Amino acid sequence: MKKAIQNAESAAGETRVDVAGQWKLMWWRFRKHRLALGSGVVVILVYLVVIIAEFLAPYSAMSYFAECKNQPPQLLHFVRTGEDGKKIWGPFVYGYSTKVNPASLRREFAEDRGRIIPVKFFGKGEPYKLWGLFPASRHLISPADSKQPMYLWGGDSMGRDVASRVIHGTRISMSIGLIGVIISLFLGILLGGISGYYGGPIDHLIQRIIEFLRSIPTIPLWMGFAAAIPLSWPPLRVYFAITLIIAFIQWTGLARVVRGKFFALKTEDFVTAARLDGCSELRIILHHMVPSFVSHIIASVTLSIPQMILSETSLSFLGVGLRPPVVSWGVLLQEAQNIRSIAACPWLLFFPGISVVIAVLALNFLGDGLRDAADPYN
Repeated sequence: MKKAIQNAESAAGETRVDVAGQWKLMWWRFRKHRLALGSGVVVILVYLVVIIAEFLAPYSAMSYFAECKNQPPQLLHFVRTGEDGKKIWGPFVYGYSTKVNPASLRREFAEDRGRIIPVKFFGKGEPYKLWGLFPASRHLISPADSKQPMYLWGGDSMGRDVASRVIHGTRISMSIGLIGVIISLFLGILLGGISGYYGGPIDHLIQRIIEFLRSIPTIPLWMGFAAAIPLSWPPLRVYFAITLIIAFIQWTGLARVVRGKFFALKTEDFVTAARLDGCSELRIILHHMVPSFVSHIIASVTLSIPQMILSETSLSFLGVGLRPPVVSWGVLLQEAQNIRSIAACPWLLFFPGISVVIAVLALNFLGDGLRDAADPYN
């Protein structure tokens, strides 16, 4: 009886698979990849930070407290003992007192237990404009008194909150990856599709261009293009210029993938039937060929975004990418070039660096899962 039930369940499962569409089969296979599924959640959370960065950050990227230059991170506490000996519940941080070390002549910070700075969640703090359009003052977490510093991730060399700058930098770095991939996706599908569909001299010309671009060392090529950007350009124009430079170099890999798919598909029966039915070549490409391997394109795009993010970070770290007052992870990591800053203030390197690592690893694991799920029949 038990064996009969197992056979019936197996037959029902096979029937379910037989009638399921490709996207459903992809989802069934993808959800078995636990690491990719968890990474997808992390990626969604990172892009949520991009959308509501002003709300999540306690301060704006340029707000500062002069007395908090290179201040260590403050720990968030929830319970303290009052003067009467009773426990008081509520989030708070301790302030810091400073003194100059007579031996090293360096300013040192010491936690001042007598200086309590209450903290509130979803309270009003420094005013801002959400997406630059809607005035608001609510923050996820902020000090009860906006004139008191609350630096959970420490302060930088100018007394600015590292946590707020990393959160605002997430918007720039992650959006460059996304916009750059959209541009490279357009170029890759267009040029790769033309190369694979028509072949002949056009294919040879496009492939020689791809080989030329891929033969040049990537970082010197980036630096050459980025160094040509005039210093007088405003930050927004530099942002789009860097995005175009990165996208212009990164489209070649996707074009090769698309070319190979077009070569394999252009002799398939459904393409021949569409051609005999009188469909135009543009319709055949967009409505018949591209949708047949869109799952592979999604996987390739997901794996390309980390490369874009690392490209922007590398350029900005080397000083030829985005420049202050623009805040990105690469700009924040420029502090890592100063060995003295790393030794005295390791949080200046750790928090931007760990943000890059988490985002890149999550996107890579997600891309691996999508690539495995892209061919559910394999």
